[in-house]
Amino acid sequence: MSAVTELSNYVGKKSACEALSIPRATYYRHSEKQGDAGENKRLVHPLALAEYEHKQVLDELHSERFRDGSPSEVYATLPDEGTYLCSIRTMYRILDKHNEVKERRKQVNRPHYEKPELLATAPNQVWSWDITKLKGPVKWTYFYLYVILDIFSRYVVGWMVAHREQAALAKRLIEETCCKQDISRNELTIHADRFQ
Repeated sequence: MSAVTELSNYVGKKSACEALSIPRATYYRHSEKQGDAGENKRLVHPLALAEYEHKQVLDELHSERFRDGSPSEVYATLPDEGTYLCSIRTMYRILDKHNEVKERRKQVNRPHYEKPELLATAPNQVWSWDITKLKGPVKWTYFYLYVILDIFSRYVVGWMVAHREQAALAKRLIEETCCKQDISRNELTIHADRFQ
């Protein structure tokens, strides 16, 4: 490739490549690879912050009053005091450069709560109840079947058919069923699919 470079000073690159039977693409690719070693560094923008300015921004972000604040809060506060360091985005870039871009405020670590699993080991410990819509004798009329099942034995402990779905009816059915089954107030868990 050095022969092409030397010859190209006299006859041009195209003619030099043709004379030496080397494709121009190969020559350019080879010369780019050799030239990349020193030229691959990103040019620093003339308006970019200097290192001491980076340190000044970091010191301000790490100061006691801004320690728990976001760059947006710092940016909003400093101009009121007559100080402008840089933009919000630049603050984030500086923090990212120092691996500090994360939630900086204190967060409450809440424990993971699992849904309670209802497990019956004997009859009349856990009941499940539901309401099912049944078609009536005439179009657009419905009946509502209220059913209470014992989870352990799968026995229907109470049921009722009504013309409407209403909380008062469900409450009455549950109270009557508890009386029939001789269940006291804190002895039973009642489960419903959508409205526990």
